[in-house]
Amino acid sequence: MDRINKIQEYLKASPTDSFLQHALALEYIKIGDDPSARKLFENILERDPKYVGTYYHLSKLLERQGENELAIEWYEKGMSAAKEAGDQHSYNELQAAYEDLVY
Repeated sequence: MDRINKIQEYLKASPTDSFLQHALALEYIKIGDDPSARKLFENILERDPKYVGTYYHLSKLLERQGENELAIEWYEKGMSAAKEAGDQHSYNELQAAYEDLVY
């Protein structure tokens, strides 16, 4: 919980910092709090759709929850955002996860 508390303190100074929110969401996943992580991931992508790394983690979370159709949608959005950003590495990761789910 120390990491969570520390990140939350940083967020008080920068409440819309996508990096900090993403880090907090990953910490929530580690302790099994998927609903809190999901909310943060969705907030990040609503506000900052170019924050490419979040698409993968949100999609994986949705897969774990059995929401495969929604996960597919987020993978597709993520691939589009990665392509637009010229981020081939993220695009490849998203595509591989997407294909594992779809095929």
